[in-house]
Amino acid sequence: MALHWSALGEVAAVSIGATVAVAVVFTLGVRAMLNRQDARENGRGSAAALTGAAVCFLACGAAVLYGLYLIIPQFHD
Repeated sequence: MALHWSALGEVAAVSIGATVAVAVVFTLGVRAMLNRQDARENGRGSAAALTGAAVCFLACGAAVLYGLYLIIPQFHD
């Protein structure tokens, strides 16, 4: 049995990269929500922060759903 080390390294690198990317995008969404809360407490409206947070959370959700699509074989028929 031969092990393809380059393929294993590639899968590990992509997995780590995707995990870091999703965590960073989620963190940006949480930060945008905190900015919106601060703006509302100071009497300013902040639709841009809400929109940014929504985009970040939707991107995270899309990444999770795509991962599930790749994992579950019934979706590939």
